Amino acid sequence: MSTAFSKQNAQVDIRRVGSSADHQTDVIALEVPVALVYNCMSYAVMMTTPNDLEEFALGFSLSEGIIHDHSELHDVTCINEGKAGLTVHMQISQDRLAELKTRRRNMTGRTGCGLCGTESLKQAIRSIKKVNATEISDEAIQKALGLLPKFQPLQIATGATHAAAWCDLKGNILLAREDVGRHNALDKLIGALIGSNFNRQQGFTLVTSRASYEMVQKCCSVGIGGLVAVSAPTLLAIEQAQEAGLTLVGFARNGRHVIYNNPATHYDLPQALIAL
Repeated sequence: MSTAFSKQNAQVDIRRVGSSADHQTDVIALEVPVALVYNCMSYAVMMTTPNDLEEFALGFSLSEGIIHDHSELHDVTCINEGKAGLTVHMQISQDRLAELKTRRRNMTGRTGCGLCGTESLKQAIRSIKKVNATEISDEAIQKALGLLPKFQPLQIATGATHAAAWCDLKGNILLAREDVGRHNALDKLIGALIGSNFNRQQGFTLVTSRASYEMVQKCCSVGIGGLVAVSAPTLLAIEQAQEAGLTLVGFARNGRHVIYNNPATHYDLPQALIAL
């Protein structure tokens, strides 16, 4: 990657107003458009922090179901397009390319939709993969939370990024990735996990965001059995976790957290009910 996007942040001049007004410089996180291109076919443009893009390409391709296995991604090349952003060129297998072309045709002409490429409500939510639930101790969750700030240098510098971390069963953080987008941070972590051959049954993912159904889907897509989020889950995320067998924890803060689905233990949590 060329020097124009070799850094993750920049400095700008500001006038800070509080008890007194003062001219200073502030560190700002970078957010740039990154075009994802498969076998010379444009697929999507994501707004992301321009680091760990090879891992992002692999994680995104797996978690979005574009490829089924990391071996189907043959090559990744990042090209700096100057002020326009970056292009990530990927080469995938012919079978996956044929599926992607079908999906791409379904996206043509659609604007303003939250879930591009879907033709009906039934297609809006993908079927979720079953996983082996990870038994996560309360002590491990709290230990990981205490360690997490050390793995967030960009957040400390800018206050503008999310993090996704891979933690072992004792709560030690083994990997972490940051991005302005919570989904992007998780995709980068997934790419790093796959590339490092970590045992995804011997740990859990900790994210600095809410637990939406997309975050649950992405974890289950690669066999991660436990997801801990510092904010709230949605009902759909809980239902998807229950269907997949994923251990789901939310509102993870210093000294407290809430267990929403815990299939790895011998007791059952009450099922969420909602009247429509």
